Amino acid sequence: MARLRAPDGCPWDREQSFESIRKYTLEETYEVLDAIDRRDWNDLRDELGDFILQAVFYAQMASEEGLFNIEDSLEAINKKLIRRHPHIFGDENAQTGTEVLKRWNEIKAEERRLKPEKSQGLLDTVPRALPALVEAQQITSRAAGVGFDWENPSQVLDKLHEEVAEFETARGNGSLDQMEDELGDLLFVIVNLARFVKVDPEQALRRTNSKFRTRFAHIERRLEEQGRKVSGTPIDELEALWQEAKRQPAT
Repeated sequence: MARLRAPDGCPWDREQSFESIRKYTLEETYEVLDAIDRRDWNDLRDELGDFILQAVFYAQMASEEGLFNIEDSLEAINKKLIRRHPHIFGDENAQTGTEVLKRWNEIKAEERRLKPEKSQGLLDTVPRALPALVEAQQITSRAAGVGFDWENPSQVLDKLHEEVAEFETARGNGSLDQMEDELGDLLFVIVNLARFVKVDPEQALRRTNSKFRTRFAHIERRLEEQGRKVSGTPIDELEALWQEAKRQPAT
C-alpha cells in the first residue's frame, strides 16, 4: 500500500482519502457477511483479505499525515484485549459470557472516565453513520449494560404489543409522519427482543431475506415452466406457489 500511494505509484490509490474509502469499507464488510451466510470459505478467505486491506489503507494514509501507523493500531488492540480480559490476563474470575460482557462494559466506562478531555455520554461513542438496525442494537446494548433495561423477554413482548397498537392508531389517523415514528418504535423494540433472546437481528433479517429470495425464485421457475411470469399472475396462484416453496427441503 505504501508503494501504491507513493508519488510514482497508482494514480487511483494516491487520489483516495479517508472520506472516499468509507463506502468501500462498508461494501467489503457486507461481502464478508455474505460469504459467511453462504458458507463459502474460499470466498470468505478472499473477502477477509479485502476487508483487512481497508484497515491497511486507512493506516497508510494516517502514517503519511504523521498521525499513526498500522503498528500503533495493532498495539492498541493488543493492549485493549489484555485490559478488558482481566479474567484471562489478570487475577479476576468470570465463568459466563454474561459476566465477561458486564465486566467489559465496566472497564469501558472506566476508560471513558480517565479521558475527561473527551468526556462523552454513554451513547455518543456509537457511530451515527451505522446502518439503523446495527445502531439500534449497539445503543440498546450500551444502555442495558448500565442497568437501563427490562427484566425479562415477557416485558419486551408486552412493549411490542403496545407499540403495535400505537402504530395501528397512527395508521388510522393517516399521518405518514406519525406512522414513521411509531414504526421506528416498533422496530426498536424488536431489536431489544432479539437482544434478550440472544439473536443477532441483522443476521436474523439477512436469513429471512435469503429465504424470501429462494422462495420467490421458486415461484419464478414454476411459472417459467408454464411460459408465464409473476407479473399478471393472480395473487391466489402466487400464494399457492409460495406455500409450495415453503414445503421444499432447505438447501
